[in-house]
Amino acid sequence: MTLFTPEDLLRYLYKESSHELTSAIEMALKEDYTLRERMKELEVSVNQLDTERQLVAPRMEVVLRVLQYARETAPETAAHG
Repeated sequence: MTLFTPEDLLRYLYKESSHELTSAIEMALKEDYTLRERMKELEVSVNQLDTERQLVAPRMEVVLRVLQYARETAPETAAHG
C-alpha cells in the first residue's frame, strides 16, 4: 500500500500531478477502499471551496464590463486643455 500525502491528492484532483503520480493514484484508487473514501471527502471539500470562491469573486468578464461602462458614461474632465 502506497501512502499519498494530501498534497499529492490535491495535485491529482487539480490535474497537476506528474504522469507517474497520476498512474500510481489511479491504480491505488482501484484497490484501496480507504483511499477512495478519503478522495471523495477531499473532492467534496475542494468543490465546496471552489463554490465559495466563485460566490466571493466576480468573473473577470463582469469586471471588464463594469469598467467599460464606467469609461463610456464618465463625464469629460477639464484636464484635457
